[in-house]
Amino acid sequence: MLLFFFVLIRDQNSVMYKMVCCMSYRNADLINYLSGFVTPGRWHNMEKIIQERTRYITVVLEDIFQPHNASAVLRTCECLGIQDVHIIENKNKYNVNPDVVMGSDKWINLTKYDQNNFNTPAAIDKLQNEGYRIVATSLSGKATSLDEFEPSESKCAIFFGTEQTGLTEDVLTQADEHIKIPIYGFTDSYNISVSAAIILYDLLNRLRKSEIQWQLTETEKEEIMIQWLTKSIKRSDLLIKKFLSSNTKY
Repeated sequence: MLLFFFVLIRDQNSVMYKMVCCMSYRNADLINYLSGFVTPGRWHNMEKIIQERTRYITVVLEDIFQPHNASAVLRTCECLGIQDVHIIENKNKYNVNPDVVMGSDKWINLTKYDQNNFNTPAAIDKLQNEGYRIVATSLSGKATSLDEFEPSESKCAIFFGTEQTGLTEDVLTQADEHIKIPIYGFTDSYNISVSAAIILYDLLNRLRKSEIQWQLTETEKEEIMIQWLTKSIKRSDLLIKKFLSSNTKY
């Protein structure tokens, strides 16, 4: 595939930016070039893991109050192969807790919604426009039990709310479906990170056993592989500049 490459280029006045804007190349060529700068073991692992990545299910964290819980969810998502996580910041700002994520945020794509005082509508609109079914985690009476929820109907954006009050009314009223984890004890809810782990493991496990096309497209795999390689190689910007110089078409 031909692609204009903009990763790791922030200065639009730089020579590198100008070179990129006037050339194109196959993603596979850049991947082949950069893969020579990681160990064979790391490269083999990347090739294996990319086959298990998915965007069929994505996770949305709405205004999480305790950052270590949000960071634990990120780690779970990466372990299960979920590529995209969306962070809605309304009252609470989120910063990655490095002691909890254990580097997992390096391998997934985070999208933050923080431009307004209330950012939930923007996240819902974006995900609906991308074809996601909005699924709210809830304890309401109309919520479907996790074991009865069918993930194969369409791709899902699973919303998790703040530990104190749960999801906002905007999510609850606009959601296409509500799901809940059955509880058999006196306590009326699970910790958010535990809830996310249970729900996501169950849904991903069922998807992987189904006939649904849950994996990334070849184009998505190539784009993400480039991201991973650039984050794995020291001064990858210099290597990319060298690659661009030898492949520039004016």
